[in-house]
Amino acid sequence: MGRRLGLAGAALTAAVAVVASPAGAGQALAAADHGCFDRAKEPYTSKVDSHLHFRPFGGKAIPFDELTGYLHKTGVRHASMYGIGQTLPVNSNCTYYLDCPGTPVVPSMKNDFVNAENWLESKPEDPELAVSMTFMDLARPETIPSGIALYDKEFPGVFRWAGEVNVVKQALFPNHHKATTTENIRRWAPFMKVLRERGIPITLHSDLGSDAEPTKYLPLMEEILRRYPHNKIVWAHMGLSKELTTMDPDRHIRLMERMLDEHRNLTVDLSWRVLEDAYFSKPGVRAKYAAFLDRHPTRAIPGTDFVASANKDYKVYEEELDVTSRINKALGDEAFRDIALGENYFRLLGINETAPRVCETAGR
Repeated sequence: MGRRLGLAGAALTAAVAVVASPAGAGQALAAADHGCFDRAKEPYTSKVDSHLHFRPFGGKAIPFDELTGYLHKTGVRHASMYGIGQTLPVNSNCTYYLDCPGTPVVPSMKNDFVNAENWLESKPEDPELAVSMTFMDLARPETIPSGIALYDKEFPGVFRWAGEVNVVKQALFPNHHKATTTENIRRWAPFMKVLRERGIPITLHSDLGSDAEPTKYLPLMEEILRRYPHNKIVWAHMGLSKELTTMDPDRHIRLMERMLDEHRNLTVDLSWRVLEDAYFSKPGVRAKYAAFLDRHPTRAIPGTDFVASANKDYKVYEEELDVTSRINKALGDEAFRDIALGENYFRLLGINETAPRVCETAGR
């Protein structure tokens, strides 16, 4: 059923009347009667979640069926099924790395294996899920091709995405993480070739910098894009983070615009509520980012960055979806269709899906 999104005469599947909820819980109103998505009547929340962690950093996860139920209830029909490659030790009592400074957080395959097994047991079509490889240690790239080969052997054809993996994540510095070096990036060539040949996107968490040095780590992403121009690269959170909340929005937008203009296979990821809380929600700023996205409607994908630890519930996911979708309200129809309704996500994955067109509305 989830694979019918956007097909003629059925813009959204299994839909019922919209209830009074920020995320349109209970499903979006069906567009089957008019063949288009009516923004005046249907929720603004994104229909895809390209950045969803089905596994936590540590501790118990929300059960798979429960989490997919969250997606169905909020009207999300497609999602990338991330693990968390960088996990806390099994003997740690922490579920979140920030609660345990000094505890090493290191790449691991275990979450990917659990995700693949859960997916194989149910193979859900509504929501439709793209299982992702998150084990990659970018500081030890020589280990990655053999890891992909193991995944091919154990789960042939299951993994269709790579990441989120960390180029540089300042929040993890207290947990022994270090920024990837340009020398390491040069040695990525073998595994990037595999991803390129298979058309697999890779989502990279690469902080731009900090409030004190806003573009300190920009050279790392520039090096990646220069060396691997034909790979489908997704820049998580547009490089923003809790360490970078005061960058001038005009400067950030100019930088993003330049990067998109120079690198045709780069896509920006709008996930994580930091973007809304620290930038989009500020007076006058939302319109600037919406105008940027309207100028580049095919170059962004939405996501929540929700981490499915067992201490969270449906209300938390619903809120994260709402917060990260608020930018959608300011988008023009073309960008709304490409981003919120999933056209860019479908294209990036190379799947045979088409987002519904947006209904023509007087005054829009």
